[in-house]
Amino acid sequence: MAIAESMAALALEPSEAQGVTQAEQVEQATGAGAAEASSPPMTPSPLPGSGGRGAAAEGRAGTSRTVTLRLMSDLRSIMEDAPNGVSAALEADDDLYRWRASVAGPEDTPWEGGIYGLKISFDGCDYPNKPPKVRFTCDIVHPNVYSDGSICMDTLKDNWKPVYTITILLQSIQSLLADPNPSSPANPEAARLLRDDPKAYRRAVRRCAERSIEVGFDEC
Repeated sequence: MAIAESMAALALEPSEAQGVTQAEQVEQATGAGAAEASSPPMTPSPLPGSGGRGAAAEGRAGTSRTVTLRLMSDLRSIMEDAPNGVSAALEADDDLYRWRASVAGPEDTPWEGGIYGLKISFDGCDYPNKPPKVRFTCDIVHPNVYSDGSICMDTLKDNWKPVYTITILLQSIQSLLADPNPSSPANPEAARLLRDDPKAYRRAVRRCAERSIEVGFDEC
């Protein structure tokens, strides 16, 4: 079955069904929420056995099905009801495991006006039990973004929770642009600028915003 047809047949469950509203999930993902999410990690349910496959093969099949269903749910949700300033889609129509995404620069910050591209890969990451791999495709001057575009953020490491969706993740990244953490920087020079010369840091960020518009977020 094609991905589009599978998505059309998928019944989505609202995030409130997890007992946590989307706004609360964003707050937790960006580090502002103090309480831990109450939902336990999702445990993949193996598919019924077929032929002579062993338990390990059945478990792998069940895991793959669980990941596929969750990815289709996340994709349909963000494509049909994306919050303002974030978007995502498949890189190729036949590959559910590689996405392209964008976040708009937060208002009233030097990032405002820019559209910043990202790539998201779910290959081998056991989503949603583990976070996907995410990196900017833009030239980003930010204390928490490495030179290759990889993002240093707790949500993408130890603080990830299976209840988080890709929408929540993108909103968290958008918030990180406006609220950097220079104490443990991925980009020491950007952290130094932010600390010692905020005007120079702002100018560098504005150049990133302008470039993202000039070349388009897929190539910025």
